[in-house]
Amino acid sequence: MYKRVVLKLSGEALAAGKGFGVDVIRVHEIAAEIAEVHALGVELAIVVGGGNFFRGVAEQAKAMDRVSADNMGMLATVINALAVQDAIEKRGLHCRVMSAIEMNQVAEPYIRRRAIRHLEKGRVVIFAAGTGNPYFSTDTAASLRAMEIKADVLLKATKVEGIYDADPVITKDAVKFEQITYMEILRLGLKVMDTTAVSLCKDNNLPMIIFNLNGAGNIRRVISGEKVGSLVTA
Repeated sequence: MYKRVVLKLSGEALAAGKGFGVDVIRVHEIAAEIAEVHALGVELAIVVGGGNFFRGVAEQAKAMDRVSADNMGMLATVINALAVQDAIEKRGLHCRVMSAIEMNQVAEPYIRRRAIRHLEKGRVVIFAAGTGNPYFSTDTAASLRAMEIKADVLLKATKVEGIYDADPVITKDAVKFEQITYMEILRLGLKVMDTTAVSLCKDNNLPMIIFNLNGAGNIRRVISGEKVGSLVTA
């Protein structure tokens, strides 16, 4: 269904319910699914969050300068990227971490043309350190990178089945949207992604699918074109 995709993984997904740190077993489960998708011939890029270590807008960062807090959050994403890279390479795949903040000893600097070349050569690419700028979330980074590498779709892996008109954890009769437009997300104020990321996707006609990462095989099912999660279009 899709030739080149960007998969957005939250830091919380890597913590697997522990709330903090990296759950090695969960990371290897995700890596197994990524290997399965790669075997289909899909060019796969991944953007990781850092919420399992530090989040610039979290309660713990309230008394901090926002720029310092966001810089800490970006460094947290690099830790996660290295963990995912290690798990993917243990599956026998070639994987590159590209960081928006230069740290040559642990990751390549993000260069758009080089990232595309890695994908063309069949390597999995992980984009770390967000956009490299404070005040921008990793959701925005995922939208931006998807546009830059000309991805066919942006996949956002979450812990719910898709987009709902209310929080399904709190509201039991929340209604799921099978398909929705970016304009409706902004109008209804749905907390799917931050508004910068939504606007970027809307302005550049990039489709996005929100789906549940915890369903076994869901990444493959989404990429194969099965009706999983919620489809967002411009």
